[in-house]
Amino acid sequence: MPTALTVRGLDEDLVRRLKLRAARHGRSMEAECRDILRQALANEPQDFRALASSLRQSLADRAHRPAGEVMAGVRAETWAALPGTAPEGEGA
Repeated sequence: MPTALTVRGLDEDLVRRLKLRAARHGRSMEAECRDILRQALANEPQDFRALASSLRQSLADRAHRPAGEVMAGVRAETWAALPGTAPEGEGA
């Protein structure tokens, strides 16, 4: 069932560019908007569970380090980059 959609607050430049794009494609602004939305959402996962599953599958073979370990390395690098400083409990 078709649904109407109203978009308010578009700036004049955006509307002008949309009109030009629609004219280049030989269609109305409304048809151009539908096509832009279709293209923008074509590869979007249908729901959160599908996105989470896809992410888990893409990361399945990668080695992971605990966040605390990663942050400890970042902190050490930050301290090392500051002249005349040392992390708490180390050195002077």
